[in-house]
Amino acid sequence: MIDINVADILPHAGQMMLLDKVLEYDQQRMVVETKVCNDGLFGDEKTVPAWLGIEYMAQAVAAHGGMIRYLAGKPINIGFLLGTRRYNSNTSTFNVGVVLTVTVERLIEDQGLSAFDCQIIGKGVDVSAKLNVYQPNEIDNRIFS
Repeated sequence: MIDINVADILPHAGQMMLLDKVLEYDQQRMVVETKVCNDGLFGDEKTVPAWLGIEYMAQAVAAHGGMIRYLAGKPINIGFLLGTRRYNSNTSTFNVGVVLTVTVERLIEDQGLSAFDCQIIGKGVDVSAKLNVYQPNEIDNRIFS
């Protein structure tokens, strides 16, 4: 596990901060962990829909970009999820309390446009997808405040 607060590398707050900790990081890949919550924001006290996996993956990609900027001494920027391809899930829901490991690996990057291969695993969970994202080098975050 890497000793860094996820809030320092991810431009999310409150209930929208879905990741708990960074397990591994390098320039091409990040592995994070999250525990499925029953906060009522996305599901109920027993499950959340498996489509939330897209957001877990997108936040892991954002954390990867945030880590790169954090280590370079730059402010954290927002990014944009452009699309998801080949979202495959062996389940329609994630059980509350299950710990999920989310792995994202950058396949290609050019001028802020990237494609990532993503996977989520956990007890009874095996999900995969390709995410296309845009993470600009510089952006005026006041626009989105």
